[in-house]
Amino acid sequence: MVIFADVTTCSMKQGLVFNIEEFAINDGPGIRKTVFLKGCPLRCVWCHNPEGLSGEPQIMHGHDGDEVCGRLVSSDELAELLIKDKDFFQMNGGGVTFTGGEPTRQADFLMEVLAILKGKVHTAIETSGFCAEDVFRKILELTDYVLFDIKAVDNDIHRKYTGVDNTLILRNFKTLSFSGKPFVARIPLIPGVNDSLEAMMAVRDLVEGAPGLERVEILRYHKTAGAKYHMVDREYDPPFDTDAVPEIHDVFKHCIIL
Repeated sequence: MVIFADVTTCSMKQGLVFNIEEFAINDGPGIRKTVFLKGCPLRCVWCHNPEGLSGEPQIMHGHDGDEVCGRLVSSDELAELLIKDKDFFQMNGGGVTFTGGEPTRQADFLMEVLAILKGKVHTAIETSGFCAEDVFRKILELTDYVLFDIKAVDNDIHRKYTGVDNTLILRNFKTLSFSGKPFVARIPLIPGVNDSLEAMMAVRDLVEGAPGLERVEILRYHKTAGAKYHMVDREYDPPFDTDAVPEIHDVFKHCIIL
């Protein structure tokens, strides 16, 4: 967990970061730094980062005692930290990926950091696409690459298991598809939720032919996700069989499985 000095007075935007992962290899091209921003409007019943749900600093109970999860940092301070590795990123075709939580939840902060990094460091965002359409378009203009998580195309299923309607998400996905921006479609495959043939064919129909689509990635569900919930005083009781193995149907047999 990365700890920043508290920022009390600064003309730049401030954001709440709860981790920076070094040498990430599955969050975009090359070797990357992945920046985790706190706060998420979704409540996916399988969430792997429960410490990223709250938009406020919180106490996290670890093996070595309690610590604060989430620290304020100014946009220029974070950008300066990330730019230090620009030569390394250029050598391996990597860069910086912003995730969460949901990074667009801190849109003003995110856009300010992206603007500073533009032309210096390759940037990517991993997003659910759940944000205002005008905000999404502005972020697309500033970032180089997108990892777009598709939980479910069926709105009833999406609302039941994530807590939000997906109408806005699908509109933003369409915007992304024809933006000219290279992107990856990511599907967290959850047993009994979105692993039916019907659900996967709906995803295929959604992404098929999208001009900027580079590939589809299947993210397998890992039951170890529940281990972190008690650390942030949350209960993990997903309404599906956590021991079940989701089936990957033929429509996605050639996808990358992570």
